[in-house]
Amino acid sequence: MPTIVGRGLDRLAPGHRAARGIDRRTVVRIGIVAAVAYAAWLAIGAFGRPYNFFDMKIYHGAVVWWASGHELYEFIAPTTTLGFTYPPFAALAMLPMARVPVEAAGWINAAGSIGALAVVLAALLRPIVDRLGWSLWFNVGIATSMSVALEPVRETLGYGQVNVLLFALIMADLVGLRWRSRRGTHGRPTDGPFLRFLYSGAWAGMGIGLATAVKLTPALFIVYLLVTRQWRTAATAVGTTIGVTLATFGMVGTESRAYFAGVLWQTERVGAADMTPNQSLAGLLARLYDSIETPGLLWLAFSVLVLALGLSRAATARADGDELTAFTLVGITANVISPISWTHHLVWVIPAIVVLADAAVRRREASRGMALRAAQSSGYGGPPGVTGLRPPIWYPTLTGLRHAVAAVGLYLLFLVSPIWPYEHQLPEVSHYQDGLFGALMENSLALALIVLVAALPWRPGAEPAFYTDRLARTAPAAARR
Repeated sequence: MPTIVGRGLDRLAPGHRAARGIDRRTVVRIGIVAAVAYAAWLAIGAFGRPYNFFDMKIYHGAVVWWASGHELYEFIAPTTTLGFTYPPFAALAMLPMARVPVEAAGWINAAGSIGALAVVLAALLRPIVDRLGWSLWFNVGIATSMSVALEPVRETLGYGQVNVLLFALIMADLVGLRWRSRRGTHGRPTDGPFLRFLYSGAWAGMGIGLATAVKLTPALFIVYLLVTRQWRTAATAVGTTIGVTLATFGMVGTESRAYFAGVLWQTERVGAADMTPNQSLAGLLARLYDSIETPGLLWLAFSVLVLALGLSRAATARADGDELTAFTLVGITANVISPISWTHHLVWVIPAIVVLADAAVRRREASRGMALRAAQSSGYGGPPGVTGLRPPIWYPTLTGLRHAVAAVGLYLLFLVSPIWPYEHQLPEVSHYQDGLFGALMENSLALALIVLVAALPWRPGAEPAFYTDRLARTAPAAARR
């Protein structure tokens, strides 16, 4: 009996060792994620600015003022000249926070934004980690921590802004397009009408519509949907925007009329164009001309050029099967051509970094495949008993390096955010106070956005969101050709 038991324990020993190995690996990964999160916290302290939920205090004060019976757009925050600038629908969405203290509202917004960012990154990284065989939760944990340290996210969280939540709404439509292209049933639970509707992707466009009802700049995504002839998604987005806006008119007509008839056109409520945190094309031109106001005709001409370039490149990216890059190009283009794009609006650099990093990996993988095929065709099979092939001497070791360098450089730029040491504002201080180098640093984020519109690569076939019926119609024609 003892012999039999001993043999049984011997058989179980490898399983126990494997379990201990898995546990150790998991613990190590958790430690790495925690270390990256701590490093992100230190980076925020080193490169960020003092935050005290400044914008959240304005929103909170406005909805408290409104809930007490006053007119929403008559509110002016104490010791400032700032009031509520969002449409009435946004005020309705924020109204519940009037019941909690402003600090609690700020932390709730921060926690919700980080959670939404993690979900978005999971959706963006899922096709990549599945292809590479990596761990999803581990990579999402690292990516979320690294993203929180970036200028747009840390400013959004620190000021109590809503940009990450709007970003998540728009990216939800990308997921909807992805599910719709798969008809929503393969490998998905579909018990019940809600899950069938959810995984069908029929709701794609609602996120863009809701984001447009809160802030007008996401309307460029509707233009993109029309340009790329995604009629159903565009109709859903337009219908959602109009439906929400009309419903808001029905609920708070006085505030709606005040906003669309007056507040919407009062650009002075937002801030001067030349302010350093305004990293749009308009802000860039105002600072280059060392003027408080943007040169209107010049801005209009360059905006039309950037708009045409961004939409055309987005349409081509989608046609080549990369909807993620298409969405990213549209988001960055909206940041560039908007009259005001504060640094906390620039969250679209996050998917741009993902695209650049994945492009580097894909090119590296393709290069290895070419090297192996060349080795096979040359007859080299390696020594007996050795698996794998030695690549030839011309193996392109630097393939994908420029995309990797671009991804790292873009991340470091928005991590360090070199605009703040050179922050100036007229009429007190000229934007050329620190010379040409200072002017370059003060406009560095805006210049990076323009370069991305012109040069962000896409990955053919990496993120297709075509509809199955469209592919079914085009495949026979392609076969005949």
